[in-house]
Amino acid sequence: MSPQITLATAAVFGMLSVIFGAFGAHALKKILSTDQLQSFEVGVKYQMYHAIVLLVLGFNSNNTTSATYWCFTIGIILFSFSIYGLVLSDAKGKKLRFLGPVTPIGGLFLVAGWALLLINAF
Repeated sequence: MSPQITLATAAVFGMLSVIFGAFGAHALKKILSTDQLQSFEVGVKYQMYHAIVLLVLGFNSNNTTSATYWCFTIGIILFSFSIYGLVLSDAKGKKLRFLGPVTPIGGLFLVAGWALLLINAF
């Protein structure tokens, strides 16, 4: 993956993480339970952590494969965004249960991205 695309992806995910974090801390604080808010924050944290990883990878593109980029990108989308969907739909009383199995699949993509980084290190 090109460094520019990796950096742009990192910037988008990082920016959205800040926006979603502020949204959760202010607007959602009034409508979510403590458990729901904590779950939402987990999604935000993992999104930001992996946006930072993509940022580092973009600046060190010689150690980055397309597979690593895609594992982190797909992982962020499936993991964090499924948590957002689960929490927000639950708060509205219409929990989108089909998203439940999506979260761990996203987590597996994130783990695969880290495993690929380890493999590329050697």
